[in-house]
Amino acid sequence: MSGLWDKIMMSHLSTSDINAELQDWNVVARLHHFWEQKQGEKLGQVNGQSEGPLRDSSNQSESLLLYESAPSPGPPYVCYVTLPGGSCFGSYQVCETQAEARRDAARVALMNSLVNELPSRRISPQFIGQSLQEAAATSAVCIQDARDPSTSLGAYSLLLHTHTGRTMLQFQETMTVFQLLHWNGTLKALRKRQCSRQSVIGYYSQCGLDASLRSSMALDWLGREQRCPGRLSEELRVAQRELGLARRRGVELRFYKEKTQILTLALSQAALSQAALSQGAPSQGAMPLGPPSPERGHTDAHTQEELPLRCFHSQETLRLQTPPCRPSTEAHTHTQPQNSKFKSHC
Repeated sequence: MSGLWDKIMMSHLSTSDINAELQDWNVVARLHHFWEQKQGEKLGQVNGQSEGPLRDSSNQSESLLLYESAPSPGPPYVCYVTLPGGSCFGSYQVCETQAEARRDAARVALMNSLVNELPSRRISPQFIGQSLQEAAATSAVCIQDARDPSTSLGAYSLLLHTHTGRTMLQFQETMTVFQLLHWNGTLKALRKRQCSRQSVIGYYSQCGLDASLRSSMALDWLGREQRCPGRLSEELRVAQRELGLARRRGVELRFYKEKTQILTLALSQAALSQAALSQGAPSQGAMPLGPPSPERGHTDAHTQEELPLRCFHSQETLRLQTPPCRPSTEAHTHTQPQNSKFKSHC
């Protein structure tokens, strides 16, 4: 079903009449207004009053959306926009200016935001049934496995049912966390520790994707780089290529973008550690992980999806900051939860 929506979205993005019509709008303002209204509605449901949400949404208007541009010495320029909740979209067309790239990213995000409001984009019992049937057929497993939460299909069924009534973007925001945990190898490590899938889902659904989890994954990849030099650069090239392909499909990008940022963060830390060793500085363990600067970040002449991302306009943004910590010699130890309730399941 997601593949069908991808084709429909690409068809709209490639239609010149649609492009011309949306370019006549102030798409940046339209997108902001759309999510400002959504924020007001959400706050209204929580507060149960009309005046409060309007006042709160006005105060938060400056940080409602985040526009970022990929570093580039010249055109074509690439821009990303992150929506409330974390969903991310990027510019689709070849853009000659940064302003054009920003408008194009807003246009893609606006189209996806509007489509996300359709009734068919809600997680319903019918959608869950169809999704489980497709997953069972793709994985060549029995559909009855959906009733057993200890199986992969059962865990997927549990995730779907916990999001009943929510939109596809909301579901994707949760799925991104587990996609990253799978990519990082954390889920495999937890299975070896005999942690139940229910406890893993419960824990990471609550903690979400934050700066601490990103930095922990970066430390895991830093450990892999120390054991196998060159692996980080290769993994980053693959992630950048995946990000570029996904962006040109007009789909949600957070998984690809987070991977690229985590690997860039790890690579910059590896470069700093190597530079300190080459200068004969005494070893003091790993330095605090923080956002790498464009000057010392990884570069590749064959890719346009170079990160870390720079803020496109003046705006307060969340930065990765963690206390000094030493990378473990064992993989995945940094991304395994320390919560006592979680550990009781293992």
